[in-house]
Amino acid sequence: MQPFSKKMILTAITTAICSTAMASSHREAPFITANPKVDATDFYMFRSYEAGRENYVTLIANYNPLQDAYGGPNYFSLSPDALYEMHIDNTGDAVEDISFQFKFSHSLGNQGAGISLAINGKNIAVPLKNVGAVTSSDNSALNFKEAYRLSMVKGDRRTGSVSSVVKASGGSSSFAKPFDNIGNKTFGTQAYAEYANRFIHDVTLSGCPAGAQEGRVFVGQRKESFAVNLGAIFDLVNLDPVGAVDGAKNELANKNITTLALEVPISCLTGGNTHGIIGGWTSASLPQVRVLDPRPTFSQPAVSGGAWTQVSRLGMPLVNEVVIGLPDKNLFNASEPKDDAQFADYVTHPTLPALLEILFSVKAPTVANRPDLVAAFLTGLEGVNKNGSVSEMQRLNTTIAPTAKADQKNLGVAVGDNAGFPNGRRPGDDVVDAALRVSMGVLCHLDLGLCTPADAPNGTLPYTDGADQNSTQFDAIFPYLTTPVSGSK
Repeated sequence: MQPFSKKMILTAITTAICSTAMASSHREAPFITANPKVDATDFYMFRSYEAGRENYVTLIANYNPLQDAYGGPNYFSLSPDALYEMHIDNTGDAVEDISFQFKFSHSLGNQGAGISLAINGKNIAVPLKNVGAVTSSDNSALNFKEAYRLSMVKGDRRTGSVSSVVKASGGSSSFAKPFDNIGNKTFGTQAYAEYANRFIHDVTLSGCPAGAQEGRVFVGQRKESFAVNLGAIFDLVNLDPVGAVDGAKNELANKNITTLALEVPISCLTGGNTHGIIGGWTSASLPQVRVLDPRPTFSQPAVSGGAWTQVSRLGMPLVNEVVIGLPDKNLFNASEPKDDAQFADYVTHPTLPALLEILFSVKAPTVANRPDLVAAFLTGLEGVNKNGSVSEMQRLNTTIAPTAKADQKNLGVAVGDNAGFPNGRRPGDDVVDAALRVSMGVLCHLDLGLCTPADAPNGTLPYTDGADQNSTQFDAIFPYLTTPVSGSK
């Protein structure tokens, strides 16, 4: 048998990990691939680092993955049948104490009648979603409009106390969503950013305590915020897994995403707890029953009813890809953190290291029950963001000051930037490289008391997919994610 070189072993490790990961949570489970409008791809939770907004937390949930900017004529709306939610646990029991719910609606242009043209004496509906230029002051050429309502629920997401989130000016509970960036002839070469900024709304959160009711919301298309060297990864790892990082290797650079971004005062989210630690995750649900209409209309292509049924869930990145076994991926998406004991064996007895040891003669981490993975995925880190519950969610210690954009380190806590991943997650945190290293035991080489360096002999190698991810790729102001790629030049 040919002896295994160090490079061959590293390639095998990266192949095994990346074959199930490397796209954050894009298309992460069999069922969700058929429902892209409710596929949560990334969830971010961090203390706002925009100047003057340090007393706020920004929550960002991305949906509808792998959008090609030229993907007309119907582009990338969200589902009016779905309920999109962001959940906050501030008591450490893995149960939501606050939920923010987004519900979308669609309408035709021309005040709901649809735009039509007079053709030989008859008014005929046009087939396109816009018929002319769209500007920040005139959207009369739009033939398709999206809006949403935002609610805050205190307590159980289905039975708790509900309050409407309204515009700070005027008190309206209806928020418009910008049309996707379909091209420069529609929006002008530099005008889309100005147009989209009109949809950043100051809001009043009446469900929050007095003095902590001011926030901001934005929902709309953004440039894909995740970075990965996707083609090379799936071409039998056609890269050096401990090689150089190159910004040109991000093969999602020309994709877009749909973003739900919300900024909320810290004192509202913590609920007055003494440690300042919160947990968070996003979910999407659909009605339990759907009947297809044999004579569908614009407003009713199907009839839906029954209880809300969760079909998507995302807290920490890459969990459903790297940790959860294929038979349980759909179940994980339908579950809640309070029920995560059913998935504990995937963390305490991970299959990946054992497979690597059998197939490639790599010494897997030897510590029993993998306390390093339990800390990373299920409890948080002692002295940083541990909050008591044993469950999968993001955890953020809101008492740790935010790091300014220019000073952020993309590997977060592992390299001394405690305001970054896994203490929450910022857009510029390189969670791919971090997840690769944690999987191979890098936490055993830190002074955390979880395991020892001898438990993870391969744990200090600088695993990377080669794609660059850092704070310079994002804005320093809300909603942080940048202007989407244009559908035409």
